[in-house]
Amino acid sequence: MLITNGTIITLGEANEIVWDGAIRVDGALITDVGASSSLRAAFPDDEIVDAGGRLVMPGNICAHTHFYGAFARGMVIPGEPPRDFPEILAKLWWKLDRALLDLDVKYSALVCLVDAIKHGTTTLIDHHASPSAIDSSLDLIADAVTEAGLRASLCYEVSDRGPSSRATARDGIDENVRFLNAVREMGNPLLAASFGLHASLTLSDETLADCVAAAEGLDTGFHIHAAEGIADQEDSLHRSGKRVVERLGKAGILGPKTILAHCIHIDAWEMEILRDTGTWVTHQPRSNMNNAVGVAPVETLMRGGVKVGMGNDGFGNNMWAEWKTAYLVHKLWHGDPRRGNGYDILQMATTNNAALAAEFWPHARVGDLSPGACADLILVDYHPFTQLTPENLPWHVLFGFEASCVTSTMVAGNWLMRDRVLLTLDEAAIAAKALELSAAVWQRYREMDD
Repeated sequence: MLITNGTIITLGEANEIVWDGAIRVDGALITDVGASSSLRAAFPDDEIVDAGGRLVMPGNICAHTHFYGAFARGMVIPGEPPRDFPEILAKLWWKLDRALLDLDVKYSALVCLVDAIKHGTTTLIDHHASPSAIDSSLDLIADAVTEAGLRASLCYEVSDRGPSSRATARDGIDENVRFLNAVREMGNPLLAASFGLHASLTLSDETLADCVAAAEGLDTGFHIHAAEGIADQEDSLHRSGKRVVERLGKAGILGPKTILAHCIHIDAWEMEILRDTGTWVTHQPRSNMNNAVGVAPVETLMRGGVKVGMGNDGFGNNMWAEWKTAYLVHKLWHGDPRRGNGYDILQMATTNNAALAAEFWPHARVGDLSPGACADLILVDYHPFTQLTPENLPWHVLFGFEASCVTSTMVAGNWLMRDRVLLTLDEAAIAAKALELSAAVWQRYREMDD
């Protein structure tokens, strides 16, 4: 097909803007980008899709999310409000994930995938936990992703916390290994996998060693929270006499396929280790503000050569809201309006996230609109009333784009939403079933001891 009459924002290395432009999609790939008149003349028999003057852009990428957290929306935490991050974990997340059963896992993913399609987020890297339903939990999420038609990488976060901790950790390891092998066998080009770990503060040296041994020969990295709260550093120093990044490095966790989410409370030497090992860091400012854990030093990390992407930590798949939060919070945190530069935000959210996605889909290029790239794109109903250039694009996104601007979403050449109508998922039916399931999850949550 030819998507014509659009303003093409290519992003990628060139980041060009093509006015009255067109994109030719053949199967799952983009084959041509240029002026509408030129492509119409070159391909007169192609189906024509009129973009109606909208922007045509690469789909957004989320580098770290949690589908399993969806059923926390609106939940009341019993008793006194949590005073700090460890209490948030203990009172909310570590009870909620234990309350999830098989069908809950699938529907908590489905409601997030509806949200992703509506907000133009086409690639997601998920980090899952459901200690009461570990076996085949990643298959349930994969089924939801396949039904939605999105692109996603999945893993299970291994942890030593909770009852029967060693058995739970072993089951988590087995689920990661099983799914890593299953993804290779099923050959679905939209699915990928990693090896999930929860965080240093919930992992013994023995379990870390077991995970590294289990991952041997699977050509995978790890996906883990790191130094999100100061308690993670205190626990690591108590356990090992080493800070979190040093401990993970010694255990064999770090490397160019590994993601460390957050990295708020790290020092200069840990940054050097991250740079030297090529390990990825992801920034989730909305979640960090909500948990009152601080603001990650992403500007310093990027200046020092550390690879930093942007996720949402399950906070919702409007990634432009994450851009805006990052742009503002660094200014407030440092008391300096020069911080949180728009170019840094653009680099994290587009260039770097695309490079991270390439670790999971090495033969599929996402995050730019150019010949040979995947046809993962969105139509954005934004009509600039000031000059729009590649140089000032970040500030149009930051001050002009809203979630409601996305009208159509495509992944691998397939429309998932057209003119704000979902084509692969039934939002009303999914929401109705999730409402039923979440009520039972909340009841199990209330019946648990802290």
